[in-house]
Amino acid sequence: MPRMGLDFTTVVSAAAVLADEKGMDGISLGELAQRLNVRTPSLYNHVDSLEALKQSIAIYGLNRLYEKLQVSADGLLGDAAVYVMSDAYVSFARNHPGLYDATFRAPVTSDPELHQAQQQVVELVAQTLQVYDLQGDHALHTIRGFRSILHGFASIESSGGFGLPLDLDVSFRMLVDTFLAGIHARVRE
Repeated sequence: MPRMGLDFTTVVSAAAVLADEKGMDGISLGELAQRLNVRTPSLYNHVDSLEALKQSIAIYGLNRLYEKLQVSADGLLGDAAVYVMSDAYVSFARNHPGLYDATFRAPVTSDPELHQAQQQVVELVAQTLQVYDLQGDHALHTIRGFRSILHGFASIESSGGFGLPLDLDVSFRMLVDTFLAGIHARVRE
């Protein structure tokens, strides 16, 4: 019998907080149960296994990232949308390092729910870049490039790879400026 007030969403949300604190490899059902003030077997009323929980955290993370990106760019077009979406992406990675990491570490990559969560992020970025009139494969290559810039910067920053005492926000802005300059140059061709 599930504990009163404890449901799947509560379990996954608590696991996401744990992931932010300890990383994906630091998650255990035992510690999660302690935090939720239940016995470990009680979690099995809501998740099938630790692997299933990690899968759910990945999907939860993608959905939270999507929401953050969508809210940030709502009503904006072109460069303004790209800048705020870029900032929102890196902000998400900074504020939710474990949850962000989870979005790339789903145990079952063929999961349709995972694909749907990934696809909604890609479609949002595609909508944002539509104003540049990118077509077909070129649009997809541009989306990949944009994602690579955002993920690359976020990953290097989270691992402490930027050791020089320079403002990271300035570096990031220059990177996005360069990306946009490339798009503008390509559109003029």
